Amino acid sequence: MIQNQLDKGFYEESRNRQAVDAVLREISAQCTECRICVKECAFLQKYGTPKKIADSWHPQDNDLFAQAFECSLCSLCTAVCPVKIDPRQMFLEMRRFAAAGGNADFSKQKPLINFEKRSTSTRYSFYGLPVGCDTVLFPGCALAGSRPQRVMQLFDHLQNFFPNLGIVLDCCTKPSHDLGRSAYFQAMFSEMQQYLIGHGIKSVLVACPSCHAVFNQYGRGLTTRSTYEILAREYWQEGVKIPAVPVTIQDSCVARFENGIQNSVRKLVQARGVAFEEMKHHGKKTLCCGEGGGAHFVAPGLAGSWSERRKSEVGGKRIITYCAGCAHFLGRVGPTAHLLDLLFDPAAALAGRAKVAKAPLTYLNRLLLKWKFKRKIRYGSSRERRFICEEKNRKSRG
Repeated sequence: MIQNQLDKGFYEESRNRQAVDAVLREISAQCTECRICVKECAFLQKYGTPKKIADSWHPQDNDLFAQAFECSLCSLCTAVCPVKIDPRQMFLEMRRFAAAGGNADFSKQKPLINFEKRSTSTRYSFYGLPVGCDTVLFPGCALAGSRPQRVMQLFDHLQNFFPNLGIVLDCCTKPSHDLGRSAYFQAMFSEMQQYLIGHGIKSVLVACPSCHAVFNQYGRGLTTRSTYEILAREYWQEGVKIPAVPVTIQDSCVARFENGIQNSVRKLVQARGVAFEEMKHHGKKTLCCGEGGGAHFVAPGLAGSWSERRKSEVGGKRIITYCAGCAHFLGRVGPTAHLLDLLFDPAAALAGRAKVAKAPLTYLNRLLLKWKFKRKIRYGSSRERRFICEEKNRKSRG
């Protein structure tokens, strides 16, 4: 059934010409060209105001197709806009239109696409659902690879509140979503969604802001909850002999409008007895780490500008973030720790001794983590994902 949906152009409204035209008209009509967003974004400084871009777009201009993939899709422009337009949606619709028509050149983003395909493969995926399970932990790809011990600690901790907690090691396929590969995204995500609902799952606990965004928007029939909001409700004893180091918090751009998650993160940092200082850009106006939208594959200079700006605001403080992607990218800017490092081993996290893996060891970690979960609990239902979305052969630029 899923493949039939793909063949019929499932979710066509999000990537066809009408969708592009509608958002272009909205941006053109409502953008006042105040340039507030331009001041905040190197991409817009290069290409102009949202109105200028909307007015110049043409469905047969390949250069404009490529331009859309240089945006980080971080939504800072949306956050600062005084008239509440959403330029991010315009660039996403441009990507969808290009991908649907076979006019998107994904050669540079191939590593990201391959990473996603491995993550949804039989080798790396695992669904373990105990008898009576209605809630699963969905840790995400990057966290499982870079910090598998934290995933296991988080699972064990959450079992105190969800005795029949299940585990899902898979990818939410947000990379394809952001690249505009809508048919592929919908086919893959819908297959996962239908499996979970069909096996009695009602709630998904996510540790990754990107996974939270995807499940929250597309996970119809499932309740999406951030693990950090759950953890923030309990008492955490302050750590012993924690070094007094200056700390700041990096909010994921994907979670810039999620006040509940942001507040919970700060509560958890304080619960560990750590004082933090806010950067100029935080919360709703946070800066992208540089990974957003896969822009670093095609425009490393533009994407890198986010990291440079962040470095100037960090001021030598240790960065605490709740996104494994941010932790990886900002590790080049300065000392960075994941929030779960701080919660489960605060002294090591603040001293820069937390155990973190990088590729290719991340893939081995994920295989070992899967092996441990397969043997951890007696499951009523389990599977390795075998569904593969066969993409149509389309011409592509290049």
